[in-house]
Amino acid sequence: MVLSDDKWGPLPPGQVRTRKLPVVGEKASLPVSMEMSKWHLELSAEGAQSRTFNLSDIHAMSAKSLEVDIHCVTGWSRLKTRFKGFLLSDFLVHHGVPIPDTCRFVRFLAYSARGHDTSIPLKLALREAWLIHSLEDRPLPAAHGYPLRLVVPSRYFYKSLKWVKRIEFLKEDQPGFWERTSGYHNEADPWKEQRLDAKRFSSAKECEQFKQQACFDAYRNLGGDPRVIVRADFRGWNPQNRDLRGLHLKSCDFRGAKLQGVHFQGANLTFGQFEGADLTNAHFEETDLEGCCFSGAFLAGAKFVQNALSAAQFRTMNPVVDSPVGLQSWKGMQLIRPDGLLEDQEAYLRELGVLE
Repeated sequence: MVLSDDKWGPLPPGQVRTRKLPVVGEKASLPVSMEMSKWHLELSAEGAQSRTFNLSDIHAMSAKSLEVDIHCVTGWSRLKTRFKGFLLSDFLVHHGVPIPDTCRFVRFLAYSARGHDTSIPLKLALREAWLIHSLEDRPLPAAHGYPLRLVVPSRYFYKSLKWVKRIEFLKEDQPGFWERTSGYHNEADPWKEQRLDAKRFSSAKECEQFKQQACFDAYRNLGGDPRVIVRADFRGWNPQNRDLRGLHLKSCDFRGAKLQGVHFQGANLTFGQFEGADLTNAHFEETDLEGCCFSGAFLAGAKFVQNALSAAQFRTMNPVVDSPVGLQSWKGMQLIRPDGLLEDQEAYLRELGVLE
């Protein structure tokens, strides 16, 4: 169900409402963060001695309620979400933690296998950064950051780090995990639609070189970080090699591409535009498809298995594609254990008989 504008007010550009709270990014923390006797939060500043706090120190703080609209960079928004916790600034005052005058940024690090982190300006952190331990009057679910997460209400949700283990006060900024690996915007203001950093967009020359590759191993994650292609123009592309497994092709334009039988297993295709693309018999096992648009794509025989699909769009308003002839383009499509489909897309796919 899509909530009405009259009741809930406007959304930032490019967002769709949902009552769900999809799990995005990392699904689980490091096991040590679940062992309460070993869990700790460390605060450090350049030139000052670090301090460590345990879970008792966290729950000794007076909890306050926070009702906030969540805007995920992938395109979904969950309004009036209720958290409990406390402002970072209150925590610092309560425990007498000084901040050196030279510090201008705050970096938050997570208990996560890939070393997730994020950073925001100190002024923003002191004004609105919350340390959260409860969601809808219950302890945070593990997948949403238990026992402690960050929430920064005015920014896309990737700035609200899960499983906080360390807070650093810095003189110079250190862009976070998603900014480094995915080209996400360092400011992340949803009302300005600051999703991606234009400085990280792949050049036309790089994109053309990529399209001519006979083998894509140099772009895969083979023991290190993958090479990320951002906002490439792949319209009408017919790749020589159909093995595109494990590639990171983010916010790319695949409209009208000839991708029959392509193997996208384990790839990251977030924000991809696939309208009119021929994806007949394509493989999308464990592919990140958050924010992708498949409206009008040819998906006969395509296999989707255990994909991240928050804010992905399959619904089309094209009367030709919605016709009985057009629906043949979906024949034999498989959608198995989808993760994060929003309500309207789920209802549409059930109506087509693709999703049970």
